[in-house]
Amino acid sequence: MEPASQDKDASWLKKLGPGLITGAADDDPSGIATYSQAGAQFGFNMLWTVLFTYPFMVGIQLVSARIGRVSGHGLATNIRLHYPSWLLYSVVGLLLIANTINIAADVSAMGEALKLIVGGPAQLYAVAFGVVSMLLQVFVPYRRYVRLLKWLTLALLAYVVTVFVEHIPWSQVLVSALAPQISWKPEYITTVVAVFGTTISPYLFFWQASQEVEDQLADPRAQPLIKAPEQAAVNFERIKLDTYVGMGFSNLVAFSIILTTAVTLNLHGITDIQTSAQAATALRPIAGEFAFMLFSAGIIGTGLLAIPVLAGSSAYAMAGAFKWKNSLERTPMQAKHFYGVIAISTLIGIMLGFTAIDPIKALYWSAVINGVISVPIMIVMMLMAARPDIMGRFVITTRLKAMGWLATLMMAAAVLAMLFAR
Repeated sequence: MEPASQDKDASWLKKLGPGLITGAADDDPSGIATYSQAGAQFGFNMLWTVLFTYPFMVGIQLVSARIGRVSGHGLATNIRLHYPSWLLYSVVGLLLIANTINIAADVSAMGEALKLIVGGPAQLYAVAFGVVSMLLQVFVPYRRYVRLLKWLTLALLAYVVTVFVEHIPWSQVLVSALAPQISWKPEYITTVVAVFGTTISPYLFFWQASQEVEDQLADPRAQPLIKAPEQAAVNFERIKLDTYVGMGFSNLVAFSIILTTAVTLNLHGITDIQTSAQAATALRPIAGEFAFMLFSAGIIGTGLLAIPVLAGSSAYAMAGAFKWKNSLERTPMQAKHFYGVIAISTLIGIMLGFTAIDPIKALYWSAVINGVISVPIMIVMMLMAARPDIMGRFVITTRLKAMGWLATLMMAAAVLAMLFAR
């Protein structure tokens, strides 16, 4: 296959990669639970959040992708090279904690989903899913593994299909999405903040920037754009398409989940959904067996996609912080510490499922940590992207700078609202 960085005639499908996978991984099982709760509790009046966050997601993910492709380094490496060590270690440490808790919640949700479909021990299934995901990351070379992840994004289409299983009052949906009845009650604000925090998460920044570096390293003709400016035009075009499509796909799925749960659970008075498995179970008697099976299968598929992104972003962050060799294209013996982080964070996530830790509280604190650390990371990213010593002649444009800073301000406001709404 001709590398996208060099093939100007490559089809748009070949240009999809880091952005598509990042967007799809955003809809992980814990995200599905958040969107299900939003639709069940507030119906169509939560659909606007998905439309509202789309341009901000695109803006901040474009910034992270450009930093990776231009500099040839992931975010953690750039922070280590250009910012104080206390900032680096604080961000990486909190990212590790939040990602590990997310892995625990996701593998547990996948186990519960398979139990709903075939019966049997949910915890055993959770262990199997976590171990399989870990082994694939460690032993499958990057080029083949990234193809597998791209195919796994199709699992999210299950949530788009569920929309067409139900009768949807589209005129009411359109009015509610574009002119919602916004409430200032604490529970409504908290849910809005949860949706924002689910759609814009730090692990997505680290992953997409690092995947741009992986793609560059996998192509022998490609170099960091700061060293090869002649490669910039085709790469920026690819990154833009990839990110717009990836974030659009992510938000389409989120919109579909909120819509499905609104038109089924909310209209039948079921307003308290705490996990993705609960959402699937509640759908069964209302929406039917087909919708239930699609919803449950989607939890498994998106979990298989999200766990590698969570564990991988932790590994890239640690490797960048401590100057370790890192690449999914390297063998385990060539990057022992990098793969060690992937293995350990996944295994700890699996083990947390066997403890007395409340998964709902764990997810809440994970969201709190993600929300809190997203703001300084976004500020640092925006400052990086405007520095000629990092970006050379490819400092971000005024338009992208405006979108990135607006996204940062939105997340800062969301964190403050989350702290005052609880």
